[in-house]
Amino acid sequence: MLHQFSGAGVRRVIDRSGARVPEHAHEWPLLSLFVMGSYSNRTEIGEQFIEAPSAVLYAAGCAHCNTAGPGGFEQIEIEFDPAWLRSDHLPAAPAVRWIGGRSGAEARAIATLCNKGVSEQLFRATLRRFLQTAWMEPHVERAGWIDQVTRSLKSDPERPVSQLAAAVGLHPSWLGTAYKRATGEGLAQAAARFRVERAARLLRETSSPCAAIAIEAGCCDQSHMSRTFRRVLRRLPSAVRADNRHFRQAL
Repeated sequence: MLHQFSGAGVRRVIDRSGARVPEHAHEWPLLSLFVMGSYSNRTEIGEQFIEAPSAVLYAAGCAHCNTAGPGGFEQIEIEFDPAWLRSDHLPAAPAVRWIGGRSGAEARAIATLCNKGVSEQLFRATLRRFLQTAWMEPHVERAGWIDQVTRSLKSDPERPVSQLAAAVGLHPSWLGTAYKRATGEGLAQAAARFRVERAARLLRETSSPCAAIAIEAGCCDQSHMSRTFRRVLRRLPSAVRADNRHFRQAL
């Protein structure tokens, strides 16, 4: 548990690669904030694979289940009493997903905030503001080149922007802005997250030395890996390695 407020609880939830979380529901509404990894999310509104900055809001009693992707999945869960939130902007739908875009970026910022010391008043205001604005964000069809760039960047986080742009026939100076607008994170942010995702899975699920993991993840050395972890997760690799004691499901 990261924070316990008078009407809300905030916790970090980590699933190992390929973990299947049985269908379950919560007594209060629950907001799930993407941190890293990927997962298939299934609710009564359908199933969707998610691997980008995002948020999912489940109404109280909404049954849902997840299957973690090959790199595992880390999220921040915020379960709250609607009376505590004091908001008239809770959607009536059983579940709502916001993937990428401005809402994805804001969800990422809230997840980062959860790793810091934060007052109950500030946290409630931040959460209320997110729910007031996210549902008004217009739906925009995702351009096909976004997934192509993401796959290229994931396979090689060091790939220059010029190469990424040339592969999809776009101008380099335009690519970064358009990618961030669509996905909720910039190219450099995405590249850093992909390095951390790869390293985090190895730290949590293997006994490989940190030096070897740093190289495998595309970092120059352990110091570079530590700096990247601090920037992306606000945590050190040593803390992430200890997460293997806190998987939601054991082997």
